[in-house]
Amino acid sequence: MNTKQAYEWAKELYAKLGVDTDAALEKLRKTPISIHCWQGDDVNGFLFQDIALSGGIQTTGNYPGRARNAEELRADLDFALRMIPSTHRVNLHAIYADTPEKVDLVDLEPRHFASWTDWAKERKMGIDYNPTCFSHPMAESGFTISSADPDVRAFWIEHCRKSRLISENFGRELGTKCVTNFWFPDGYKDIPVDREAPRYRMMTALDEARRDAVNPEYHLDALESKVFGIGAESYTVGSNEFVLGYCVSRGIACTLDAGHFHPTEVISDKISSVMQYTKELLLHVSRPVRWDSDHVVILDDELHAIAQSLVRGGIIDRTHIGLDYFDASINRVAAWVIGTRNMCKACLPLISNPPKCSKKPSWRETIPLVWLCWKN
Repeated sequence: MNTKQAYEWAKELYAKLGVDTDAALEKLRKTPISIHCWQGDDVNGFLFQDIALSGGIQTTGNYPGRARNAEELRADLDFALRMIPSTHRVNLHAIYADTPEKVDLVDLEPRHFASWTDWAKERKMGIDYNPTCFSHPMAESGFTISSADPDVRAFWIEHCRKSRLISENFGRELGTKCVTNFWFPDGYKDIPVDREAPRYRMMTALDEARRDAVNPEYHLDALESKVFGIGAESYTVGSNEFVLGYCVSRGIACTLDAGHFHPTEVISDKISSVMQYTKELLLHVSRPVRWDSDHVVILDDELHAIAQSLVRGGIIDRTHIGLDYFDASINRVAAWVIGTRNMCKACLPLISNPPKCSKKPSWRETIPLVWLCWKN
């Protein structure tokens, strides 16, 4: 029996259970995963390859074959994409600009990512984007956009401002909204005297960075929290409470990273709460074996629970699913393939048998209405 015959046989069996497998696969095809480019080169990027990782970020392992430039990274991505069904997206950090120019983060423009845009156009893929607020001399103090130094703060405000314009250009050129995620490593290793002032500076600086009007058809802002980082164990400015409050009050997407909470917390339990108050959600799916350890995503209980929260809650259409891990202990291309396929596998059984509701609810009504329909 070949693959096509096996599928037709399975299709008939599932039809007897009331499951339309063709419709389920089509729905899954319309649920792209944003594949993180930084798995392919251990978060080195191409702008400052002589600068060590900072901001509480670590990559473990030294598997051979790390991509050394954008051409090699795209070749590795192409190889991975051939083993991943459907069309997905690619998630870039600012440090992955592909240019022979010597430019700093505040000098970046859409033209510095032209090769990425052309590559994505050829593959009919979307691109998502992240300002890189770590691994830079202006982040050596442990603070970026919430720094008490006005020059440091102004640098990161400008980088974030330029990032939104780059994001809008990606969206316009590729015809699909680019999600730009803001994450900052700001915090203290030991107990601070003042916990309020850095958060006030972060809030006002973010408002300043977002001052340019951008087309919401092409760009979406998202903000990511973290419980703590290496070197910021006692106090993190962008805590979950700060980020959720900012996202709700400014009407932007909240980012939930699976590795950014206490080891006893899981984001599958947070999704339904956050989506009561925000219109869109960004997920960074990782596997935190011990806190933010960024292991390759496998088909474990938490991944199933995340998929259940999205599909059974009726909010998968309002969720942008991205991956975020960097594991150099195994083949980097295999890590992309394994993680992306497992995320798709987690969603498919649920998409195949969704709850049946008599009417399509508004996003604010989604959670309670779906629960009642499913229960009855």
